[in-house]
Amino acid sequence: MTDSAIVACPQCHTRNRVPHARLSEAPTCGKCQAVLLPAHPITLTAGTFDAHALQSDLPLLVDFWAPWCGPCLSMAPAFEQAAAQLAPRIVLAKVDTEAEPVLGGRFHIRSIPTLVLFGGGREVARQSGALPVQAILQFARQQR
Repeated sequence: MTDSAIVACPQCHTRNRVPHARLSEAPTCGKCQAVLLPAHPITLTAGTFDAHALQSDLPLLVDFWAPWCGPCLSMAPAFEQAAAQLAPRIVLAKVDTEAEPVLGGRFHIRSIPTLVLFGGGREVARQSGALPVQAILQFARQQR
């Protein structure tokens, strides 16, 4: 393990090198000064997804959802709470499959909500269905 991690900025998507010892110190982007590891889910698109899921060193837990999906909407507050508890060691993100059908197809999302955990540039685990906050935390932590 190296002494630093590559972290993609949630604002401008620039890759930043952050020492592991400083991850919990609210590091900011060297380009745009945005907080690199916010305590809430970030929104990803087809154009920004790879910078966070494939080119960043931190695990990324993605909620594939849609605005018309009742279970997705009911899980959203739990996912928000999980982001606050998992930051800064695991980044949480949301992908609206209605707005980003290419990503839904690329990752073979057949039901929503679906949580997909990425680590080391690949999919590590997947779980479909709405989960309460404790189950989201357990899922994310067990897979690391």
